[in-house]
Amino acid sequence: QVQLVESGGGLVQPGGSLRLSCAASGSIFSIDAMGWYRQAPGKQRELVAYITSGGSTKYADSVKGRFTISRGNAKNTVYLQMNSLKPEDTAVYYCNAAVWDNDYGGMDYWGKGTLVTVSS
Repeated sequence: QVQLVESGGGLVQPGGSLRLSCAASGSIFSIDAMGWYRQAPGKQRELVAYITSGGSTKYADSVKGRFTISRGNAKNTVYLQMNSLKPEDTAVYYCNAAVWDNDYGGMDYWGKGTLVTVSS
């Protein structure tokens, strides 16, 4: 079993910034990729960004140039720096990890989510 713990969500004004953090722990042999998804009320969950163990990144078109995903010095951590935030960025943000689990093999794990609200 693997646990993902997110932090950093909150209320911010349009044009402001937030930094989300996620830390993975548990029965981890390796992590192939970590990423962030978000879900707004009445909408499907969508990919925001991900980063692989090799450092490759991908972003949703809606956040390119504004958001940056990175891995921490502790390898089982990932960050999402969000700049120039817009009201349409308001959503619950979920951390995701593609993990080689010691017990189950290749598995996807999800955090509980952290709420980001962009409003004046």
